Amino acid sequence: MPPSPSRQRAERAGRRAEFWAAWYLRLKLYSIKAQRYKTPVGEIDLVASRFGLTIFVEVKARAARAYETEAFEAVDQRRISRAADYFLTRHPALADSPLRFDVVFLAPFTWPRHVVNAFDAF
Repeated sequence: MPPSPSRQRAERAGRRAEFWAAWYLRLKLYSIKAQRYKTPVGEIDLVASRFGLTIFVEVKARAARAYETEAFEAVDQRRISRAADYFLTRHPALADSPLRFDVVFLAPFTWPRHVVNAFDAF
């Protein structure tokens, strides 16, 4: 059964948000290592690196900047942490590098907001 039209719109919006977040991070001199990295335990929106640091980035797009708090509460930190562990087992060269978990918020007509070290791994 194909996804519903609303689910398809949400999927396209998510891909668009991840695209713009990746470009925003590139402008800040981050190197994007992976986008939409799927694992059996969850998906990582972006994996980036900068100055020897490996950064796992969750991207949250909302209709207005006022909904950032709600979006941050929706971040499933445990899922992202497990997916990061899975990523590191598949990329052992990065396992010894320092790690960080960031969130990029996007809303129409505003600059992206990058929350550095938004949460710690479980």
